[in-house]
Amino acid sequence: MKVHYDLTQLPAFKNAIITMGAFDGVHRGHQQIIARLQFLAQKVQGESVIITFHPHPRKVISSVPGEIKQLTSLNERIQLLEKAGIDHLVVVNFDYHFSNLTAEQYVEDFLVARFHPHTVIIGYDHRFGNKRNGNLELLKKYGTQLNFEVEEINEQIVNGEIVSSTHIRNYLLERDIQKANSLLGYPYFFEGFIVRGNQIGRTIGFPTANLHINDEEKLIPANGVYAVKVTGACLSHQIYNGMMNIGVRPTVDGQKKVIEVNIFHFDADIYENNITVFVYDYIRGEVKFEGLEGLKAQLNEDKITAANLLKQYP
Repeated sequence: MKVHYDLTQLPAFKNAIITMGAFDGVHRGHQQIIARLQFLAQKVQGESVIITFHPHPRKVISSVPGEIKQLTSLNERIQLLEKAGIDHLVVVNFDYHFSNLTAEQYVEDFLVARFHPHTVIIGYDHRFGNKRNGNLELLKKYGTQLNFEVEEINEQIVNGEIVSSTHIRNYLLERDIQKANSLLGYPYFFEGFIVRGNQIGRTIGFPTANLHINDEEKLIPANGVYAVKVTGACLSHQIYNGMMNIGVRPTVDGQKKVIEVNIFHFDADIYENNITVFVYDYIRGEVKFEGLEGLKAQLNEDKITAANLLKQYP
């Protein structure tokens, strides 16, 4: 996959089959669009092209942009789309000027002038242009005038629910990891940098990797204990089972929010390295115990629970 950041330096795409959107999460709804994109590109011996936006449009047009959390960073989106086998990804700088293009300008001066599409595919709820005035009907009108095809992909339904990034975010914040993952089509993940903590876990037989999250816009699940898998270069790219706590550790200090991962059957020094955490299931909420012995007993139970849950995910 070729990634393009400069709209003035785009190649002459061959029979470009195009779709566009934030693609936050590259979830099963997005995957359905991608499959159709690739099918049509192969059918007309063309190229599949995805146009995505950075920063997320909601950060630019929202009155409280700091509250916007994303399922995937730009780099994660790039990795997921490359894995999907897309030919070209065009990353558009979504700024105030771009957000104020009228729907007509968006089609004429952006889509047609820059990409000369053979076919434009959009999701069932896609809107574009200033005040989101652009829709399927407008695209079809321009398609007839300017000689390109337009397709709309229906909503993807999983277990009776429409797949959307908003639903996935809500499930992660509600600790319903299984539902979030079912809509994503893969386990939710994030990357963290291992920093030194107070090492209390080591004293009770549960050493933890304390994580600093590299991307401040990344959505982190709600506080609680989770069954996870981890990997990274410092783990020789092997996948280890583990359990993760997100919260303020009420038994220890109850002050500072931390993200800490106990990696099963691993006890090497991997400080100042990045690891990727895949979240598979929720175990329990935070509890304040009378002392470290009570905490240790609960962690032993959590480890058994996590190991049993992770057996479902070889």
